[in-house]
Amino acid sequence: MSKRDRAARAKNDGQSNAADSAAEELETRDDAVEDADAATSDASSDDLRPKGKRSGRGRRSSASAVDTTDGDADSEGGSAVAVKERKVKKASEQSSNPFVRIWVFMQQVVSEMKKVIWPTRRETITYTIIVLVFVVVMTAFIFGIDIGFAKLVLWILG
Repeated sequence: MSKRDRAARAKNDGQSNAADSAAEELETRDDAVEDADAATSDASSDDLRPKGKRSGRGRRSSASAVDTTDGDADSEGGSAVAVKERKVKKASEQSSNPFVRIWVFMQQVVSEMKKVIWPTRRETITYTIIVLVFVVVMTAFIFGIDIGFAKLVLWILG
């Protein structure tokens, strides 16, 4: 419950004059803040609102970041969202040689593998033990079910 609601409830319940004066003070303070917010929000509300749908990866397209027709903060050179421009290869730069493509692919694989956070030796040993214990437990469970069904079939069919 907000201060305004408490003050209004106190005013309606007929509590002391101190509560009435506090309610009036809160109302006038909130009204003054709302008036100030309304004056500043008229000028800046367009800056805070989204300009359109974002691209699938959460980045703005280069066309919306460069659009200068509407005279807002984006057109003055600044942008609310930092956008890293992608390097676009020209069609003439792409090689049709399959060995070059494989080499580029392998370079990309190596660069991605450098970004991986590898587990420590202790974590690797712990995970290996957990996997082996799980495999042993599941093997015993399936073995037990198999023996149980075999005995059940022999008992039924005789």
